Amino acid sequence: MSGKSVAEFLAYWEAEGQACVRRGDYDWMAAQLPGRRVLEIGCGVGYSTAALIARGLAVLALDSLPECLAATRGRTSSNELTLMEADLSALSDSQKDDIAQFLPDTVVCWLMGAPAEVTGATPSAAGQQAVAAYRERMHRLVAELAAGLPTVRYLHFVDRTAIAWQAKDIGRDTLVRYHNDKTLGGLPFAGERRLALYRKIEEGAAGVALLRKPHPSLKSVVPTLASLLAERKK
Repeated sequence: MSGKSVAEFLAYWEAEGQACVRRGDYDWMAAQLPGRRVLEIGCGVGYSTAALIARGLAVLALDSLPECLAATRGRTSSNELTLMEADLSALSDSQKDDIAQFLPDTVVCWLMGAPAEVTGATPSAAGQQAVAAYRERMHRLVAELAAGLPTVRYLHFVDRTAIAWQAKDIGRDTLVRYHNDKTLGGLPFAGERRLALYRKIEEGAAGVALLRKPHPSLKSVVPTLASLLAERKK
């Protein structure tokens, strides 16, 4: 999910994006979405955005890196796509107004990442903990933004993890509890077990070795994508 420099980050996500497309991962994510107007937080190099557009959705894609927005613009040409350079932790009032005027009904945050200088990522255990803390902080900001947009009915989070596949039903409970407590606590959204899904990642996928390196016990588990679709409470 990282790279020491912006150039390395872009190269990493170019390779990862191609792998996700080959596996059908982005199509799998996009197929879970209700609604027609999607606010995408972190478009990366555009492969995820392309999957949303291919589903016929209107998309407002935010990213803090102009290089990511340029890559997305080059990959996806559609009148239904709007791009915005924005730092989620420092949105201006005008940016908030533009987002609200888009009238999103769904917000997605898929495979959140940033250069290592932002996340603090290193191969060490401390670096992995820094990445986890970064992801948790960003997920909360996404949820708070969505909570302030009355048109938003759904939030969709997807991240990598590793689980014992035979215990995936228990893992679904853990995933729901984590997001309900950490990401959505005190906000008008909640996840349910029926909307928590896992998808296996091929063994050779980039990042799997890094995921397992600081945790030898993970050698017996399966790398996966963990997906939760949360709904606004009625």
